[in-house]
Formats: sequence, C-alpha cells, structure tokens
Amino acid sequence: MTEQIKQPTGFLGRGPVFWLGMTFASTATIAGLALSEAIENETVVLILLITPIATMFAMFRAMLNKNAAGAGDCVQKGQAQRRYIKRVALFTSLYLATFAALTFVDQLGDVPLAARYVVAALPGCAVIGIFWAIGRLIVEETDEFIRMLTVRQTLVASALALSAASIWGFLESADLVTHVDAYWFAVIWFLGLFIGALANRIEYGTWGAA
Repeated sequence: MTEQIKQPTGFLGRGPVFWLGMTFASTATIAGLALSEAIENETVVLILLITPIATMFAMFRAMLNKNAAGAGDCVQKGQAQRRYIKRVALFTSLYLATFAALTFVDQLGDVPLAARYVVAALPGCAVIGIFWAIGRLIVEETDEFIRMLTVRQTLVASALALSAASIWGFLESADLVTHVDAYWFAVIWFLGLFIGALANRIEYGTWGAA
C-alpha cells in the first residue's frame, strides 16, 4: 500500500484565515499608535507597515499551498483565482523591495530631487499593481458567483475607504484631528477588502477573492 504524501495546506503551519487576522490586527495596531501619536516618527511608522504587508504575503502563500493541495476554498475553482494570487504576491514583493529602497534613500539624505521623486513613487506603483490584479480577476473570472463575491468585496472596501477619507477630511479641515497621510486610505481599502471577504463568508459560506 503506497503511503500518500501529505501536501502543505498553509504557510508555516497556519492557514489563510490566521494570516488574514494577523494582517488586520497588525495594521489596526500600527494605525492606532500613529493616530494617537504614540509613534511620531513617520519613518518608524512606514517601517512598521512592513509587518502587515508581510503577513498579507504569508496569507497569499498559504492560499497557494491550499490550492496546490486541493484543500482551498473558492480559490480552487479556476485559473483566474490562481493568477490573481500570484499577481498580488508579486506586487506585494515589489512593494517590500521598493519600500526598502525608499527607506534607504531617506537615510542617505543627499539624493537628487528627481531620484527621490522616482523612488518615492515606486511603492505607490506597486500598490496600483495590486489594484490592477483585482480588476483583472473580476474581468477574467468565469464563475459568476465568485465574480459577484469579488465585486461585493471591492464595493465594501471602496465604501469603507471613501467614508473614512471623507469623514477624516472634514474633521481635519475643522482642526479637530491631526493630519493623516493619504496612503493610509489605501491601507483602509485593503482592510475593507478583507472585511468584505468576511462578510462573504458569513452570508455565503465562502470568502471570495481573499
């Protein structure tokens, strides 16, 4: 009798849900520390943001492992989901690399202005790549149910991020709260994507795109 080799169904012994929770918890903690001014150094905040990005990368790695083992949720249903996971993992890696470059350039101090513009824009371009990957998933997904779940996630994320931006913007204009850098609203959008996935799980029994 041939012994079957057990395929990995997660990453570092943990499944996607664990890494999703770690991403949410770490981002919320960093945001709380920054907004309460417990951490005032912007460079420190940016460095700390590597943690939720890394846990998000681990989540996608766990999803790919579960998919390879045939133990995934909706991600096993088509090539579009697998391409989506790989694209997001790629752009997440690019974000980490370009962010490291930005931090290094900031520490150097004496860098031409044009080079600083380019390096500062690169992490944002990597984030745009993640947005593109989600858009491609919606276009390429042939399963109408999974496509609906993905669109539902993006609507939840957009509503949360735009609502936060609107409310905070008016509070800031009235000098009632401190200034928040615009990239935080992209972070909120990604958190909204995860909240949308959780809503999908509760209502339909499956996560959708995350």
